[in-house]
Amino acid sequence: MAEKLAWLALAFAMAAAVAMVTPCAAQNDPQDYVDLHNAARNDVGVGAVSWDDDVAAFAQSYAAERAGDCALQHSGGGPNGYGENLFMGGAGADWSASDAVGLWVAEKQWYDHDSNSCAAGETCGHYTQVVWRDSTAIGCARVVCDNGGVFITCNYNPPGNVDGQNPY
Repeated sequence: MAEKLAWLALAFAMAAAVAMVTPCAAQNDPQDYVDLHNAARNDVGVGAVSWDDDVAAFAQSYAAERAGDCALQHSGGGPNGYGENLFMGGAGADWSASDAVGLWVAEKQWYDHDSNSCAAGETCGHYTQVVWRDSTAIGCARVVCDNGGVFITCNYNPPGNVDGQNPY
């Protein structure tokens, strides 16, 4: 429980830091998610992803399920086995695509490509999913939860983070 609370505190701190350096306009349309992903992918020489309405429909369905509690609980990828990144921002802020994707991409600092691992005690799997070379389609969704927080999910097809493989 303490580890989960520490992770959530880190996620909130990183989201707040990202929000301070991100334009304040809250953008959440499909192209915003695609552009943010593709900027990170371009930085490491990986091909672009595109929006997929089927993947987005899965993301929207799962986000609707989480609206009651805003819990950072993975869907399991559904019958298609999609990859997935989750974001939860607390009540009182208009969390956007740039907050979520920015938080995931910020994990790049902890990813060591040579060893294909994260720095000790750090998380970098959200970043590696964003830049996973074989993922070509994404779909994302955002809901305001009953508690006033915001839940954002992006799903990836095909999924990334395959054991023993480098993302790029």
